Amino acid sequence: MTEDNYSLTTEFILIGFTDHPKLKTVLFVVFLTIYLVTMVGNLGLVALILMERRLHTPMYIFLGNLALMDSCCACAITPKMLENFFSKDRMISLYECMAQFYFLCLAETADCFLLAAMAYDRYVAICSPLQYHTLMSKKLCLQMTAGAYIAGNLHSMIHIVFLFRLTFCRSHQINHFFCDVLPLFKLSCVDPYINELLIFIFSGSVQVFSIIIVIISYLCILFMIFKMKSKEGRGKALSTCASHFLSVSMFYGSLLFVYVRPNSVKEEDKDIPVAIFYTLVIPLLNPFIYSLRNKEVINAMKRNIKKIL
Repeated sequence: MTEDNYSLTTEFILIGFTDHPKLKTVLFVVFLTIYLVTMVGNLGLVALILMERRLHTPMYIFLGNLALMDSCCACAITPKMLENFFSKDRMISLYECMAQFYFLCLAETADCFLLAAMAYDRYVAICSPLQYHTLMSKKLCLQMTAGAYIAGNLHSMIHIVFLFRLTFCRSHQINHFFCDVLPLFKLSCVDPYINELLIFIFSGSVQVFSIIIVIISYLCILFMIFKMKSKEGRGKALSTCASHFLSVSMFYGSLLFVYVRPNSVKEEDKDIPVAIFYTLVIPLLNPFIYSLRNKEVINAMKRNIKKIL
């Protein structure tokens, strides 16, 4: 090998979506709109939950933290992506790369545990309504929320620490719109087998553990719903869970496809549309999924809008 082939790479080029000038402008406007709506929707939901005392319940505490993590996910990815639409070099340093992945991994891991906590909360509310305030105390709610953040930080740090064992001396082009670890592994001149194994083990464990909690919670909920004699009671219970189940299905499905399927490193081209879905589309949709069908949130919005006006 020549000396150039051994030179280590500390900066990368994010290939992004396209080099076509007109298409770049259209995509920039689309993704900027998505970003602004995502931030307004999620941070607005966080602010509403903080201001409205009636929403200071476990379900809305989990929902507010989910919205906060969705904002974190959008902030980690979108600003750099928008900048690169009109940047000549589209460069990102290795440390910027690590920071971007750290906050993305933190947000996605915390989301997994928050969604599981929300499923358990719905199970208690529907299956044991008389014991709800005992089983879902504010102390337990705060412990579960703190646990989600701690798990997110630990999971991120494990992968960041093991990234330091890699050196990059191949191509410096990342075939993605953000700095994900899977495309990075392909550029390593050190065998990334350990890193790939850690991604599979830890990401798989986080997702499988939280999915099991969600599935068990919803099976119990469905069993309880089928036992209800009142049609009105069934409809109310199903309506309460429908938005959460929709969000869970989209989120876990996309993450499992990207990080846990076999040969995920080799088939990175297939990941880009799915990555758009779980990093940009789901954070955009979540505040609308949870608020538009929720009378308590809508009424709280109306009350606060009247106070402002």
